[in-house]
Amino acid sequence: MFSLSELAPLNQHQNQSKLLKPWWEVFMDYLVVLMLLTSVLACTEQLSRDRVVCVVSDPPVTANTSGYDPPSGSNVVPTPSSKLPTHISPNLHSAAQGRRTHLVYQQYVYISQVCYNEALPLCSRFFPYIALLQSLVLVASGSFWLHFPHTSSRIEQFLAILAKCCESPWTSQALSHAARQENIQERKKEERRPHQFLPSPDSSSPSVTRTRRSSLDSGTDSPLLKRSDSASFATPPSPCPSTVSCNSTMSSVSLDLRGHLPSSKPSVLVDSPRQVISLDKSDGEQARALFERVRKFRSHCESSAVIYKVYLAQTIFKLLMGTLIISYTIPVLSSFSFNHTCHPEEQSLVGYATFECIHVLSSLLRKLLVAYLTLLGLYGLLNFYTLCWILHSSLRQYSFHSLKDLCSLRDVPDLRNDLAFLIHMLDQYDPLLAQRLSVFLSPVSESRLLEESLERRWREEKLHAMTTVDADGCSRLQLVALPRLPPALFTLSQLQVLKLELITDAKFTAQVASMTSLRELHLYHCTAAVDPSALAVLRERLEVLHLTFTHASEIPSWVLSLRSLHELHLSGRLSSEGGVGRGWALGSLRQLRHLRVLVIRGMLQRIPGELYEVAGSLVRLEIYNEGTRLLVLTGLKRVVDLTELHLQDCQLERLPSALLALTNLHTLNLQHNNLRTLEELLSLTHLRRLSCLRLAYNRVLVLPASVGVLRGLELLDLSNNQLKSLPPALFTLRCLRRLLLAGNLLEELPADVKALKLLSELDLSGNRLERLPSELFSNCLELRILNVAHNSLGFLPRGIAALSQLCKLDLRSNSLEELPAELGCCSGLPGGGLLVENWLFLSLPPHVRDFLSHSCAPTGTYSEGHSRPESDSFPYFCPTQWSFFSALESQI
Repeated sequence: MFSLSELAPLNQHQNQSKLLKPWWEVFMDYLVVLMLLTSVLACTEQLSRDRVVCVVSDPPVTANTSGYDPPSGSNVVPTPSSKLPTHISPNLHSAAQGRRTHLVYQQYVYISQVCYNEALPLCSRFFPYIALLQSLVLVASGSFWLHFPHTSSRIEQFLAILAKCCESPWTSQALSHAARQENIQERKKEERRPHQFLPSPDSSSPSVTRTRRSSLDSGTDSPLLKRSDSASFATPPSPCPSTVSCNSTMSSVSLDLRGHLPSSKPSVLVDSPRQVISLDKSDGEQARALFERVRKFRSHCESSAVIYKVYLAQTIFKLLMGTLIISYTIPVLSSFSFNHTCHPEEQSLVGYATFECIHVLSSLLRKLLVAYLTLLGLYGLLNFYTLCWILHSSLRQYSFHSLKDLCSLRDVPDLRNDLAFLIHMLDQYDPLLAQRLSVFLSPVSESRLLEESLERRWREEKLHAMTTVDADGCSRLQLVALPRLPPALFTLSQLQVLKLELITDAKFTAQVASMTSLRELHLYHCTAAVDPSALAVLRERLEVLHLTFTHASEIPSWVLSLRSLHELHLSGRLSSEGGVGRGWALGSLRQLRHLRVLVIRGMLQRIPGELYEVAGSLVRLEIYNEGTRLLVLTGLKRVVDLTELHLQDCQLERLPSALLALTNLHTLNLQHNNLRTLEELLSLTHLRRLSCLRLAYNRVLVLPASVGVLRGLELLDLSNNQLKSLPPALFTLRCLRRLLLAGNLLEELPADVKALKLLSELDLSGNRLERLPSELFSNCLELRILNVAHNSLGFLPRGIAALSQLCKLDLRSNSLEELPAELGCCSGLPGGGLLVENWLFLSLPPHVRDFLSHSCAPTGTYSEGHSRPESDSFPYFCPTQWSFFSALESQI
């Protein structure tokens, strides 16, 4: 048994399924019902009074043939047939008339039953049951495509989405806006005809009629929408479609009337901003969810055409079924006769051989059969029409041509396969339903919904609250994972740095001119579009641009036209697969006349030759190649004005020869490469201005004596290599201020370090030092940062008190047993400058501990949190691991 709750949704689904039934399907359903009633009537008549009546048609047989000879003297009982009927009063004076048959009533009944099976044709006996079975098959096949498992789920989901589309307040608002846009376009077309006379009121009636038709198109009277329309009238944010359309109609009429007045300004009225009641938050979220649901359903339905194929197969089956029934039923019409001659061959029982029988239902069954065949003929003609319609129309493709002309939604995409077929079927019921569904297939409609949602959620107050100020005093704002840029963003006139990340449809309009302070722009996986008017503003104002992308095709073309750009940071794959000659896919840099800094994080195989186009202005070039080997570096020779060059993670095995041409180079950074030897340092003699050389994270085994030719070096970074000793020529670099040697295999620091009198930072952490030379403390009086952590030091020299400017001293992870009391003479160490274990710190005299703990916590000072001083060498390594791995690598 079915419960009421189970039957209610079924009835609702059946009502909604009518939306997909065209007129011929409905007509065929009625025909099938009539055929079913005809067959049921025939079956009922045949079951209630189906019989035949038979009488004798030949003379009685003689006694010799029958063996029956009654004696002359016997008292013969007259047969019942010789008697008069009981309802007629007998006339005893009249003689018996008629034919004497000598049969009793039971014999007539017997003959009737025998002749029913022998003389009556099969069609007369089984036609009602066959017709009933055929009608049931046609009933089942008529709606098979609506209940087939592979199609019913898609159909139910389509009807549910259609109901949601009709219920959504955004549907009425979008259709009303489209109707107004169409009226505005018509007004603009009329205004472009200055030499023509203004139309008369009679001539303007077609436009008014067309406007009214479009206003009526925004609503529908289909059964599916009765509940939704009432709900939309009751919801304040969602205006009534007819009301809005009528307002638009009246506005268009008023415009036409005002056009006759000489003082009227129709252009101002047409270009006025749209007055649309905005949706509330819940309606907007439901509309956005419905857009996503329609998008997923479209991708699912357009992948196959199972509904179309099932419907085509069903139509062909019904047509063949009707043709087959008619082909074998029409010849049967001649068998429906009123009289039948019967030869029961039962002479021994009745004494007669031939009987004339009458079928009492033959006339009625013949008429029912003719009616049945007439209905079946109409049914077959409708199926033939349906098949011709399917084959003649391209039901697997749907284009909104009429819809585009009607409501100006010209961006609605063309559909195919099952979704196109469903909308074709929906058009046969009511084209306005497809119009409502098209609102959620239109990218323009979705864009307008996102704009309204962004205007509501991202107001100017919220953007001001998200703006921060960095250490340089610049105001910054970062927006992540938005569908597009909020309009309120362009009102932030004080914003200087804008970061956009994962914004799918970012577009800079002419309103960017209001952002007078914007100088820096970050685009992280965000392909931004720029209007021509906005591009003119960005060309004059934008100075710093950061681009993060996956492929070079994602880089906007307008980037290379920013002539005021000073810094360009590119992070992504710039190289093409296969070949060195195709290693640069960005394009020409000719228009970037003021570019001074170019930072590339990608996988280049060559230095791009396009750099010579900005060689006159480029002063800093940074390439982080993510482990891809940089094969060709000849392009560096053209950028002779470079002052800073960073080639990191480029798999370089030796110093590039192209460095000889960079005579203005101040900083050379070759960290994270595969340099094993530095014999080419001698070729850097021409680099008179080189003051910073970073060679950390390489595999340098020996530092050659040619390092002494770099007289102007102020910073030398050889951290995380495999150096075991230091040449004396290193200590001839009198200008050296920072020497970073962390993470090597050094066992001794030469006493020649005393020659580096200007040394302010020395990093020796992660080595194998057992002692420090006393000359370091007696001569390097400018030393401010000393890092000797993770070594094997057993003591500290007593002369450490001479380092009066020492402010950072790291002694952790050594073999020290005590600390010298002279540490109290280093006036810069208090306040967290001494990094050492807590138990070792307690070995100092109390007054020294109090001095070093001044203005800071006694134990918290020596935590790991203070092990990162101002030097840039501290965060580069983990000394314990480097010491272990360096030793292991040297043994291998």
